[in-house]
Amino acid sequence: MNPPSTITSAAARASLLTAALMLTGCMVGPDYHPTPTTAPDAWAGPTTQPADNASRVTPDSARLVRWWATFDDPLLTSLVTRAIDSNLDLKLAAARLRQARAARGIAVGGLWPDVQAGAGYSRLSTPIPGPGSGSQDSFRVGLDAAWELDIFGGTRRSIEAADADILAAFEDRRDVLVSLTAEVALDYIDLRGTQARLAIARKNLAAQRHSVDLTRKRQVGGFASSLDVANAESQASFTEAQLPTLEAQAQLSIYQLGVLLGREPGALRDELADAQPIPPVPPEVPVGLPSELLRRRPDIRRAEAQVHADTARIGVAVADLFPRFTLTGTIGLQSDKLASLGNWSSRFWSGGPSATWDIFNAGRVRSNIEVQKAIQEQSLITYRQTVLTAFLDTESALESYSREQSRTRPLNDAVLASTKALDLSTRLYTEGLTDFLNVLNAQRSLLVADDAAVQNRANVAINLVALYKALGGGWEDAEVRPAATPPIAPQPPAAPPQEAPATRP
Repeated sequence: MNPPSTITSAAARASLLTAALMLTGCMVGPDYHPTPTTAPDAWAGPTTQPADNASRVTPDSARLVRWWATFDDPLLTSLVTRAIDSNLDLKLAAARLRQARAARGIAVGGLWPDVQAGAGYSRLSTPIPGPGSGSQDSFRVGLDAAWELDIFGGTRRSIEAADADILAAFEDRRDVLVSLTAEVALDYIDLRGTQARLAIARKNLAAQRHSVDLTRKRQVGGFASSLDVANAESQASFTEAQLPTLEAQAQLSIYQLGVLLGREPGALRDELADAQPIPPVPPEVPVGLPSELLRRRPDIRRAEAQVHADTARIGVAVADLFPRFTLTGTIGLQSDKLASLGNWSSRFWSGGPSATWDIFNAGRVRSNIEVQKAIQEQSLITYRQTVLTAFLDTESALESYSREQSRTRPLNDAVLASTKALDLSTRLYTEGLTDFLNVLNAQRSLLVADDAAVQNRANVAINLVALYKALGGGWEDAEVRPAATPPIAPQPPAAPPQEAPATRP
């Protein structure tokens, strides 16, 4: 058996050989290269409103941290905060992030030796000439090690892909956060708008029932016909029939808010049942420049990270074209008697390099490379589509917010005019100077104008929430950021990725 010095020398030579191979190794496959992208200099839609509008959109740098607080509604802020703490979709995204981090640990493990400890006993029985037979015991304990050297960078490419997967999962959580805060605000504003519409309908119903009583009294006095009574009753009944639909819509919003907060649908009924005003929009909404959108939107950043991961996986596939080099070693004790197993003379060891090369696989490796290239190309297309969708979302939200703002003044004017028309027609009718048809028309016009004005106030706020969501706001706040950001991967640049270059060793 070799003395300890021989074993030490062999281990030193193996270490030097490993270091040399690692230093001279390369990473096959394409490198990921972000490239600058072209963004519009300004938004195509309007970024200013006339002075008489309640809110102005400006191209100043966007301020989107805790944007829901700009509505100055403490209950809305409370709902968003509670949703961030307990929403199940957000918890699911956090679990996917932990999964991605754990998967990186699996990839990193490929850089290190695989060492296994073992022990065994066997008994060999062999026939011998003459009567009887011979048998021999064998006791063995030892360590077996195998270290596949990452000469061509396949394992390092796997780690690179895992780093990008972590970043994609991290941005996915941010994207869920952006959507969650917007959905809470949208459902809350929809609830307050529906409650306001209910109040308008009930107020108009009360006025119409008063008209029913008035026409009945006039009929008794001989000043109105039964047709006037029937028309008044029809109008009141029609308005009353709208109440259940609005009540159901309000309850649905409450149920949706409960689920968004990770609770049962009816958990917030008592808290939200009482009507409150529609949250007012801030006087000014800075949206920034289009170029800021690439840096802010989590879905763009996630798509870019996915391209990075798929680019790295091309290198993993390319590495299968090259030989695999492995250092193996075994050290242990073996004896035919258990009592002498610990003796120095029972020791044994072996070690050395080996190489394998899959020289024929019927095109499987090259087909896999083409598969990975196609996947990366799909990621590039998805990235570009995500960027275009982000610009579309923002332009659409800007346009909707601006146009809805422009409807506010004429709708308010319509309410005032309809109110005057109803007062005048009712007075003339009671004086016998006009027929009841004019009163009915005025009542219908007032109900429609009142309802449209309330919906307008709600839609202005809803469109502003849609604009905040399109801008990707809300995740920047330290209070809503994940507890630990991934330290192993830098933030991706704002630019979209370049097409992968040709494969190289």
